[in-house]
Amino acid sequence: MCRIIGFMLFFIGIGMLIELIIPTTVWTVIAALACLLVGYHMFCCS
Repeated sequence: MCRIIGFMLFFIGIGMLIELIIPTTVWTVIAALACLLVGYHMFCCS
């Protein structure tokens, strides 16, 4: 289950980075990086 949640968070982060084409705020960047890091950790380091 942890790997599935990590996989989801990682790709949510990817989607948020794609959103960067649209004008962004600092919070969007922070949220995208947080999702990528937590997702990677949960998927790969379990």
